[in-house]
Amino acid sequence: MPHTTPEMTPQMSGHRMQGSAVRLFSAPVPYLAGWDLQCRLHEERLIGLQPDTILILEHQPVYTLGRRTRLSDWGGNEVALCQTGAELHRVNRGGSVTYHGPGQVVAYPILKVDRHATGPRQLVRLLEDVVIRLLGSWSITGSRVEGKPGVWVMTPEPRKIAFIGIRIERGVTLHGLAINVDLDLNPFHRIHPCGMTDCLVTSMAALSQGPVSVDAVKQVLAQTFTEVFSLSETSTK
Repeated sequence: MPHTTPEMTPQMSGHRMQGSAVRLFSAPVPYLAGWDLQCRLHEERLIGLQPDTILILEHQPVYTLGRRTRLSDWGGNEVALCQTGAELHRVNRGGSVTYHGPGQVVAYPILKVDRHATGPRQLVRLLEDVVIRLLGSWSITGSRVEGKPGVWVMTPEPRKIAFIGIRIERGVTLHGLAINVDLDLNPFHRIHPCGMTDCLVTSMAALSQGPVSVDAVKQVLAQTFTEVFSLSETSTK
């Protein structure tokens, strides 16, 4: 589990959308600064000082190792893995290793599970629903694969486009999902994403054969979360 940072950085100057509990961030955020904010909002949600909240952002380049990561999933050589400037952090979410970087949109829901789902499995399905709806706005068909959380594009061959890894502490979530929008996919070639040796990845830009606006994806993702999870400023129960 990564250590928290003592202060917020200038890059964390997000804004809350009017009439919702969704916070958007324009500049890529250092991973530990985002984790610090998640932890603070999590504690405040537990005691009712914050409503259910969704953070939507990009990260500076970073590999994260989930609780199920095996040494073979990332090679065990931090220097070699991070030679292009990425950071590496061990985290307490489920799943194995993944990569985050500019051009990938990440969403961190900090919400009370029992307000939205009967348990982790249904919550993951709701998160997959959010991604599938979003992809549909760009005429991309997202699919589920049984036993493999996340969202896939099935043609011409199965490729993963969105990753999901969550943790539930005292009934409130941490971590979340990541959607490959318009980014360099080479960092994924240095790992076994999600612990799968045969996991191919893709992005919205690769499927669209042209640039995709990350800011537009953030806006649509925010709206979709608001609809699927019925978020509002006053949802503090």
